[in-house]
Order: sequence, then structure tokens, then C-alpha cells
Amino acid sequence: MNRVILTVAFGAAFAMTSASAFAAEATCVAPAGHAVLAVTVNNVRSNKGEVAITVYPGDSKLFLAPHAKLARARLPAAPVIHACLDVPKAGDYAIAIYHDENGDHHFNRTLVGLPAEGYGFSNDAPAVAGLPTYSASKFTAHEGVNPLTITMRY
Repeated sequence: MNRVILTVAFGAAFAMTSASAFAAEATCVAPAGHAVLAVTVNNVRSNKGEVAITVYPGDSKLFLAPHAKLARARLPAAPVIHACLDVPKAGDYAIAIYHDENGDHHFNRTLVGLPAEGYGFSNDAPAVAGLPTYSASKFTAHEGVNPLTITMRY
């Protein structure tokens, strides 16, 4: 089963899958043979809205593509957020996050196309003149717990 367990630092703990919700602890645990992503999101500037964490498979053609996500989790914004995501297997993945401050489930941009909401990528991949590349965001998950830290940018 592909499950996503989310924990908000200093807040309520919960889990999300496509079908149900489960109670979760702040610490990620990987069952034998599983790969779990222990994601920490830092620098969330307010408690408004929610933070969306999206995991993409290990294929550069699918990175940031519509409907290509393996998992998307949305949780209430907090200064620091912890999420435990059980991925299908050990292998390559990439993560994109954004702070959906207005709760409209869209990554909003200004009139000139610049980000209007906070964002981040695995490996804190740079997005200086556009979106980062898949290779800059890619990481390899191994069996067990894989800690990742992503810093939100505004």
C-alpha cells in the first residue's frame, strides 16, 4: 500500500492516503523492505493556508508534469513541518513543495509570472531563472528512513 503519513510540528498529527486517514507520530518508521521519506520543511513564513508536498517518480519527463505525481499531501501551514511519506520502493524521486497561503490549491504567480507563494524543491535545487531541473532535484531513496530537508523560498 502506498501511504503518506504527515505530521505538523507543534500541531496535530495525521495521515493521508487516497482512501483513509491514520494517526501518526512525529518520527518516521520504515517497515522492513520499505523506503520512507522523512521530509522536514523549514522557513514557512506564516500559519495561513496549507503546504503541499508532491513526490514525483524517477523520470525527468514526469517531473512537475500534470497528473504525474506519486503522492501529494496537503497539511496546515506551520513554521516547521514534518512529513513521513512511504514511497513504492527504493529508487530515484524528486519533491516539489509550495505554501498555498490562500488555500485555492494552485501555485499562484504575480502578473509578471514570478511566484506569489513560497516554494521549494528536494536538494533545495535552485530556481533562479525558472524551474529547477529534474537532475538538480533528484535524490535516491534507499530502504529504511530517508531524511530530507527542504527550505521554503519566498
